[in-house]
Amino acid sequence: MSTASQPGYYGAYGGRYVPETLVPALDELERGWRGIAADYGFRRELDALAATYVGRPTPLYRTERLADDRTIYLKREDLCHTGAHKINNAVGQALLARRLGKHRIVAETGAGQHGVAAATVCARFGLECVVYMGAEDMRRQAPNVERMRLLGAEVRPVEFGTKTLKEATSEAIRDWITNVETTHYLIGSCVGPHPYPEIVRELQAVIGREARAQVLEAEGRLPDAVVACVGGGSNAIGLFAGFLEDAEVRLVGVEAAGAASLGTGRAGVMDGARSSLLADEDGQIADAHSISAGLDYPGVGPEHAALRDSGRAEYVGATDEEALAAFHVLAEREGIIPALEPAHALARALHLEGAELVLVGLSGRGDKDLATVLERG
Repeated sequence: MSTASQPGYYGAYGGRYVPETLVPALDELERGWRGIAADYGFRRELDALAATYVGRPTPLYRTERLADDRTIYLKREDLCHTGAHKINNAVGQALLARRLGKHRIVAETGAGQHGVAAATVCARFGLECVVYMGAEDMRRQAPNVERMRLLGAEVRPVEFGTKTLKEATSEAIRDWITNVETTHYLIGSCVGPHPYPEIVRELQAVIGREARAQVLEAEGRLPDAVVACVGGGSNAIGLFAGFLEDAEVRLVGVEAAGAASLGTGRAGVMDGARSSLLADEDGQIADAHSISAGLDYPGVGPEHAALRDSGRAEYVGATDEEALAAFHVLAEREGIIPALEPAHALARALHLEGAELVLVGLSGRGDKDLATVLERG
């Protein structure tokens, strides 16, 4: 099953809503992507880096003490280099930027994991790196800010609006518009103007391909449900990609209750694409809230909006309190400290009706969230 209706669109969503000055850059990016995606040399280099630098394939772990009434497997993206799935996309886009002759990278980050991944690949490939991050997120994710700086990146705080991911994305786009000749914008999620949602999806689809093969090997059948957290949605779209054609497998995306752009949002345009977003009746973007900086975003990738409309995937919410409870349960019963983002997915997976075999995307580890968790008690 494919959700792409025409190039750049997923049903009614996607497209390009950008200033004319960016159209040539997006055309160049699309040509570069088409060329590199069909290049055996690129795939060989990407696969080699995935194995020796990123640490793929990541394991599928069968939990032992997490639940009595169901079997829950975790796809351990937290064991990737840098501690989250973000590195999969960052490595691929760094290779693409090099192919396009760009020597400078700009990126946005909320939870800091994409910023760390961008800084990491820039150090690996000798690229200049500037990361935009909301001042509030910098406060909440101080360890990741220091990691980025240690890796040689310049972290630029964004001091207006909610001082979170939405504003950081806007500033990164402004930088890109100003410096488009030398700069590649390394978007961290499956959002933004075409071809970014496609690029990020394809680079993250390795998660779903691996997970599908691994669960078949372990259980001899597919899971009843595949569950992943959704902010912008890259880890979820990558995991879901492995199961889209398997109609018997439920796909469940879990949003933060205070940032449920799929559950309570409306169609609109943000960050260069049409999708589902939090907005008022006049179309003004509303503030999002989550204890998790990575889910604190009022929009979502266009493919997720199309999957919701088609009914192929369902999207539910989890509160801060539910995510915190799941965080502690996983730590205390399995010895795994998750990021707060996938703790939202775990909160729903633990109580998903009619699912005896569940696969959860554990998209990141919890080092970055310890201060936030301790503050909440």
